[in-house]
Amino acid sequence: MTFQGSGPLDSSTVSGGGGGGGGGTRIALGGGAGLIITIVALLFGINPGDITGGNNTGIGDPAGNNSSQSAIDQHLASCTIEKANTDDICRIKATTISVDRVWAEQMQGYTPPKTVIFSNSVNTGCGAASSSTGPFYCPADQTAYFDPSFFATLKQMGGSDGPLAQEYVVAHEYGHHVQNLTGALRKGQRLGSQGPKSGSVRVELQADCLAGVWAYHADKGSDAMLEPLTEDQIASVIQTAKAIGDDTIQGANSNPEGWTHGSATQRQRWFTIGYSRGDASRCDTFATNDL
Repeated sequence: MTFQGSGPLDSSTVSGGGGGGGGGTRIALGGGAGLIITIVALLFGINPGDITGGNNTGIGDPAGNNSSQSAIDQHLASCTIEKANTDDICRIKATTISVDRVWAEQMQGYTPPKTVIFSNSVNTGCGAASSSTGPFYCPADQTAYFDPSFFATLKQMGGSDGPLAQEYVVAHEYGHHVQNLTGALRKGQRLGSQGPKSGSVRVELQADCLAGVWAYHADKGSDAMLEPLTEDQIASVIQTAKAIGDDTIQGANSNPEGWTHGSATQRQRWFTIGYSRGDASRCDTFATNDL
């Protein structure tokens, strides 16, 4: 268990979306570098179809009126704190509530993003995306998008499917929302999308650090939603951060000039910086070249 307490999970910012989609071109890049490039495109407000040569045809339902959305919304309505400890969709919902609480306390002027939990494919303010894109944040509509099937993929990539590791994924995407509010995303855009010291790498490492800040505060205070975190739970996050490092994904021939998210060591380091002090001011990846 990670969430403590009992009762329903009330949130007006989390909804279901996306769905099967019909014919036409889909973004179906699988994992690895293609997945990372597509996430960067979405994060920087670019239609991934412009990069992949695809288009928006048949990707989900722009109005969101489909059976998949209805099923997810019904699922979300049934979520309780207890179910968040065993159910991926409810865990995502509970984590968003926890992250919002932490950032409302830590950041003056914080406004919550929206969250869409989808299946298969979804249309966003940044263009169309499919499940193979992985979790992402779209600054154009200030919304974080999650297909819970990603957690199984993450385990296949060598990450952990433990509860806190999944919650770290959610907190990382919410870190991008914090960056959108502070202007860090725009700063990252000006510094480029690839390379060991690129804007993209700095943005991603900062989001890892901000996720660490959330983890530091998430089990503290009278309204803390998480039970006290254990060393094993933190180790599961470190395992996951390493698994999604650029060098881990690209393998033995990894070229730092193609990095967009940072190495396994860097991702572990910056999460730990955030978690060790719980101080967002220590997450300024733009103020150093020692990434």
